[in-house]
Amino acid sequence: MTQPPEEVVLAEPRGFCAGVDRAIEIVERAIVKHGAPIYVRHEIVHNTYVVNDLKAKGAIFIEDLADVPPGATLVFSAHGVSQAVRIEAARRGFNVFDATCPLVTKVHVEVAKLAKEGYEFIMIGHKGHPEVEGTMGQLSSGIYLVEDVADVARVQPRGRMLAVVTQTTLSVDDAAEILAEVKRIFPHVREPKKQDICYATQNRQDAVKLLAPAVDIVIVVGSRTSSNSNRLRELSERLGTPSFMVDAADDLRAQWFEGRRRVGLTAGASAPDILVQQVIARLREMGATAIRKMDGVEETIRFPLPLGLGDKSMAEVAASRS
Repeated sequence: MTQPPEEVVLAEPRGFCAGVDRAIEIVERAIVKHGAPIYVRHEIVHNTYVVNDLKAKGAIFIEDLADVPPGATLVFSAHGVSQAVRIEAARRGFNVFDATCPLVTKVHVEVAKLAKEGYEFIMIGHKGHPEVEGTMGQLSSGIYLVEDVADVARVQPRGRMLAVVTQTTLSVDDAAEILAEVKRIFPHVREPKKQDICYATQNRQDAVKLLAPAVDIVIVVGSRTSSNSNRLRELSERLGTPSFMVDAADDLRAQWFEGRRRVGLTAGASAPDILVQQVIARLREMGATAIRKMDGVEETIRFPLPLGLGDKSMAEVAASRS
C-alpha cells in the first residue's frame, strides 16, 4: 500500500510578483475602461490559467499586430517588446498600454543609454524568449546573445566598449557562471550597476535553496512556458531533491509521492495563488495532514500603473462606468 504524503511545506515567497500583478491589472483595467475586446501582444504573463481567465473577460492574445483592428486598444505583455513593435503600433494608431515589467524596462533604458555612448552588448538569456527578443530588439545591431558558457567564446564584438545585460528570469547561479566567463574573455566588460535578474526571481530561487534540502520532493506550480518556474524546478533537482512542475492540481500524480512524506510547494512568479491553494487541497485529499510555511522574505514592492488607467481600485473604475 502506497504511503500518502504527510506534510506540505510552503516556500516563502512564492507566486505572483509585483510586475505580474501590475501586468494583469493593466489588462483588467483596460477592459473595464475601454470595453472588450482589447488586444494583448503575446501572453500577458506565461501562465495558462491567467491567460484563459483574461480571455473570458474580453482579452484577445495576438502575436502579429496585423491581427489588431484599426483604433483598437493594445497592451504590450510584461516581457517587453522591440523598438520595431513599438514603431509599428504607433504607425497603426493603436491605443497602447505598456505592461512591460519596470525591471525589464530598466534593462531597455540601460541598453539605449549605453548604445548612444558607443557600447555593444552581450545578453545572457534564452533564445526565443519574448523578453530576450524585446531587449535585443532595442538595437538593430551590436547585441550578442549567449545561452551558456560555450557561447561566450563565439562573440566577436567590433570594438572594446562592451557591456553585459541579462534576462531577468534566469537561474541566478547559471547567470553568474556565464558572467564569470564573459569577464574572463572580455576583462574590460561593463557590468550592470545592479544585477538585472529581478528581485522576485532571486527571492524565489533563494526560497527553494532553503526548501529543497528540507523536503523529499518539490512541486512547482507554473506553466511550461514560464522561464522562472522552470528555473525553480531545475534548481531543486540540482540540489538533489526530485521536482515536478504542474499547471494545475489535476497534473499531480500519486506515484510521485511514494516514499516521500514531506512535500515542498512553491510557485513561479506568474502563477496565481488560487492554483497553489488547489494543489494544497489535492494534497490533502491524497493524505497530507499538516501545512506549514517556511520563514522567508516578505515582498512589499508595488509598481505604479501607466498613465490613463489611474490608481483607483478596480471597483471604483467599474462603478464610474455604471
